[in-house]
Amino acid sequence: GIRRDSISSLSARSSRNLRRIRTIPTHVLLFLVVTALTPVWLVVGLLVDVVRWITGRHHGMAVRMFAFGWWYLLIGTVCLTRILGHWLVAGFGRNKASMREGSYRLQEWWARMLFAAVVRIFRLTVSVEGLDQIAPGPIIVMMRHASIVDTLLPNVFVTGKARIRLRYVLKKELLADPTLDIAGNRLINHFVDRQGDSIAEVKAVVALLDDVTDREGVLIYPEGTRFTEERRDKVLAGLGDRDTGLAERARRLRRVLPPRPGGSAALLESAFDVVIAAHTGLEPLATIPDAWSGRIVGSHLRIRFQRFDGSAIPQTRRGRVDWLFDRWEEVDAWIVGT
Repeated sequence: GIRRDSISSLSARSSRNLRRIRTIPTHVLLFLVVTALTPVWLVVGLLVDVVRWITGRHHGMAVRMFAFGWWYLLIGTVCLTRILGHWLVAGFGRNKASMREGSYRLQEWWARMLFAAVVRIFRLTVSVEGLDQIAPGPIIVMMRHASIVDTLLPNVFVTGKARIRLRYVLKKELLADPTLDIAGNRLINHFVDRQGDSIAEVKAVVALLDDVTDREGVLIYPEGTRFTEERRDKVLAGLGDRDTGLAERARRLRRVLPPRPGGSAALLESAFDVVIAAHTGLEPLATIPDAWSGRIVGSHLRIRFQRFDGSAIPQTRRGRVDWLFDRWEEVDAWIVGT
């Protein structure tokens, strides 16, 4: 058993190192190339945007998307430099607590810089309700997933505004971003392998609750992936084979995916208070083709936080699943009504 665990640990470390050997130079090289070609992409982008306006009165998106891409690469490159600095200051990585604290601050800065760019570049207006309901912890934050951008919202509002540090449940694919990979693994997070052992993955998610304090929480996206009509139809088809009762409830959802019970229902066993984070306005950034449509320009992003008493959540697993579906039906109704 010990030998097997040791081999598994060595394999994971080797895989991680090989991944970072690819992703870190790629990110920095992309930033340098895109920066060097700035005059080119500005001219090309302006020409494309002019043609889009003349032919269909569409908002200019080429320059906007180029600009955000460059900013994302810049912020990522700065973060990689700061991550290296944290490692050096921590005695070449020996002081794990120092590196973790630096990563918490860096994570918040990273999200704030990227979200500010989204708001400015796409001319968004933002309104938030329920910020006063977030603190104190420990809490479980369950957020709607509808966009490639809404992963920034927890750090900006839950951590940045309410001062609750979060432990994240994230998909393993996000490790392709070197900043998320290195800083994210220095923090108490879990990157879910959606092709892995589901029982082991749920246990790892629940382990995030260990020693959580009144200034912390765990964040999960119960839908598991971003909402699209195609994904909704696929999820419904799968639910119909396993649980006709849940499938019927899922069919009534119009703007959200039905929540996946696994990790979310397991977290609810803790009886910690739950904060449901609903939002609407970022749907035009669900995918790159959606963004290209230009519908995001001038959108109003509405965010709502609602806190629920953890002691009132049913104790049976089926009761917790039904409770979760109740909350998601309320999120769906709120989105449709806005």
